[in-house]
Amino acid sequence: MSSPDGRASSEGTREAIMEATFRALSKHGYADLRMRDIGEEFEMTRPVIHYHYNSKHELISSFLEYVIAQYKDDDTIGAEDHWEHLGIRIDQCMFGPDIDGFDHWERMKVYHELFSQAQHNEAHRELFNEHYEGMVVGLAEVIQAGIDDGTFADVDAMEFSQLLTDVIHSARARRISLGQKEAPEQARAAIDRFVLPRLVPNVSVEIPTETR
Repeated sequence: MSSPDGRASSEGTREAIMEATFRALSKHGYADLRMRDIGEEFEMTRPVIHYHYNSKHELISSFLEYVIAQYKDDDTIGAEDHWEHLGIRIDQCMFGPDIDGFDHWERMKVYHELFSQAQHNEAHRELFNEHYEGMVVGLAEVIQAGIDDGTFADVDAMEFSQLLTDVIHSARARRISLGQKEAPEQARAAIDRFVLPRLVPNVSVEIPTETR
């Protein structure tokens, strides 16, 4: 399938549209965003956008899927043990993936603006719920693996993971909505100090002083 100006429909075109949407959202916000604004950030002609997406709402839904996919856990993480693996997962959720040129907090600013509107959009709410559940399950799988081999204490892995996820969401929101730039680092230190020690089993196992 080809676009109106003869360009082949491709993943590269979709990514270019998504990045243009990100830049437009960063500048204009969701409430004031127009398809024209996205077109001004797009290197190709505006009809290419309309060829792929019929409306702003359809485009924003696709954009949410695109952003969420960028935050999916990397199963190839080369952690040496469960403590390190869990620390890396927590850092990925809190501070974003380690990708050159990837501005985590600019993306989180857009993400949280759309998150605040999710109560009015069922499709977006479903996407955010899927992302939240994915974070919880991803952390719980690491915790459960540590429980199974005796590295971690026997806790409810899903409940523990949900607590970690809620702390991460709260810290990100404090930084983005309240301008408290130190919030993520503070929350990460609190996790190390007050939350992760609960995973230390009764046997003599030392928790690393830094899990990241």
